[in-house]
Amino acid sequence: MGAGHGHKLHFHGHSAVHRAPAHLKILALLAFVITVVATPRDWYAAYAVHLAVLVVVIGVSRVPPTYVLKRTVVEVPFVLFAVLLPFVAQGPRTEVLGVTVSQHGLEAGIALLVKGTLGVLASLTLAATTEPQELLAGLERLRLPNQLVQIMSFMVRYLDVVTGEMQRMRVAREARGFNARDPRHWPVLARSAGALFIRSYERGERVHLAMLSRGYTGRMPR
Repeated sequence: MGAGHGHKLHFHGHSAVHRAPAHLKILALLAFVITVVATPRDWYAAYAVHLAVLVVVIGVSRVPPTYVLKRTVVEVPFVLFAVLLPFVAQGPRTEVLGVTVSQHGLEAGIALLVKGTLGVLASLTLAATTEPQELLAGLERLRLPNQLVQIMSFMVRYLDVVTGEMQRMRVAREARGFNARDPRHWPVLARSAGALFIRSYERGERVHLAMLSRGYTGRMPR
């Protein structure tokens, strides 16, 4: 429990961005995200400036751009929603590539896609240049409630454990000839997800009891 724990999002380096205090980087990310969200959706020049700032930070950090871009897959649900928005929104209609869509929906979809992408890139840059334990220490320094910091700490520590358990369950299903190809197999996947949740919950209970038996009083030792 006391050992260091790396993360797949972190890119080891020694740049000025890597060496910067974690709490300052968290504040910078928060300020950047608030600025992006507050930018009117038709100020495309401002979005270009935001992107240029991100490119400069990534360049200074010496994190390969492909390293960050490959991890933007987390944004896929937002991209799908932004693509659907022009088709489901109401209001004046306009034509794009021969397809009639909502003008307000189109503008809102573009703004959502741009703002979401900038936020994801900024967050990934922070994760790539800051160790998880440094992030947690930075949150403590910013006076985030101790209980929330501990919850985040355990989430980071056991994310790989739960992911490994999920991979082992997948291998076990495939070893028995199971291959989810159509909706008829969804009940099996649902039962697997339920079993994974129960196992994770029981593991958490055992860890908590072990901590109490070792004198845990609500604050993790340094």
